[in-house]
Amino acid sequence: MSRKAIFYTGFFIVLFILFYVGLTKIIPGYGEVKLPVLNDVQPFSFTSQEGKTITEKDIAGKVCVVEYFFTTCKGICPKMNNNMRDIFLSYKNKPGFLILSHTVNPETDSASRMKHYADSLGTDPKTWIFLTGSKQSLYNAARSSYLLDDPKNNNDSISNQFIHTQFFALVDKSGRVRKIYDGLKKDELAELKKDIAYLLKETVDNSRFANKLYKSNGN
Repeated sequence: MSRKAIFYTGFFIVLFILFYVGLTKIIPGYGEVKLPVLNDVQPFSFTSQEGKTITEKDIAGKVCVVEYFFTTCKGICPKMNNNMRDIFLSYKNKPGFLILSHTVNPETDSASRMKHYADSLGTDPKTWIFLTGSKQSLYNAARSSYLLDDPKNNNDSISNQFIHTQFFALVDKSGRVRKIYDGLKKDELAELKKDIAYLLKETVDNSRFANKLYKSNGN
């Protein structure tokens, strides 16, 4: 290749880079790799540690991190919730942020028991909500909404089922699951923190609300 060809090749590469950088400055969000939409959160109704009914309407317009655990767990749950507490401390003062911790063992985890557990972690019920309810509804949400367990596991009798997952789901302001993270891995938790910040800046997709997907209170 001649010197002239090398010069023009280099010139156009630099020009392209400058053009691309210029677009990222002029057009908000240009060049960013957006998180994909994995699923839509279906209507739900559960009871919080404060004894309040929490539905899909309460998370509309908020960025949520979702997990499943049980209060008597001695294995992965304490580690998961220590990591979740770090997320909580990072974003507890950010408007529009929530953590939803569902029990997988509602027979034991009543609202009062969940409150005792939540208080032991020093949580704020306005930001970190612990949820209990019917086992069928809790498990349906884990599988059909948050993608935290394989729907095929629903084939057995509900009394014989037990979800034990270390994964967290990230839900955007429009009630859409955007990513799943391993709640025990530091690198994925670091990604989660960054992605929360990204989604807090993202505008709401009103199409879901226009389609009235948030107007029913089914389980």
